[in-house]
Amino acid sequence: MTTRAMPFRGSYTSREQIGAYEFNWLAIILILLIALFVQAFFTAKLRWLSILDLPMIVLIFFAVARRNPIGGCVTGAIIGLMQDALGGPAHPIGMYGIAKTCVGYVASSVGARIDTEHPVSRFGLVFVLFHFHQVVLAITERALLAHSMPMFTLRLLLDSLVTAGIGVVLFALLDRLRRRQ
Repeated sequence: MTTRAMPFRGSYTSREQIGAYEFNWLAIILILLIALFVQAFFTAKLRWLSILDLPMIVLIFFAVARRNPIGGCVTGAIIGLMQDALGGPAHPIGMYGIAKTCVGYVASSVGARIDTEHPVSRFGLVFVLFHFHQVVLAITERALLAHSMPMFTLRLLLDSLVTAGIGVVLFALLDRLRRRQ
């Protein structure tokens, strides 16, 4: 009796099933710089804008879309350190760098495992990662600077809801820049 081998159709990795995207490096750099510029300079003039963490939204978008944990860490570290540098002398260098590196890693890891194309999943992801960022920031400040920073307040809840809502809209706009890998 001869056995006929079934043709191997292959299995897809999570990157192939969900789809990873590439971006033009110039577009990435410009978008990150615009987000940092708006966050650093317009929040001084428009106090209501401080409710939004625009660099984190951009970080989450690129980390989820590219689905590369190392790239997410590097992007998060760069964004965080630049945000620290623009924070002025009262803001210690490295605090946002540490927190945004962790967010970049988690966002890209989650992006590699689940489909984050739906607006509800994007809202939930930004909402959860906003609070994760806050917890990492609070723990880091307590451990390194011996400062007590709140991990959760009603103001942070409002900030996270606004950031997640704006994130869904911004993700839809940034989706136009991506191309399939």
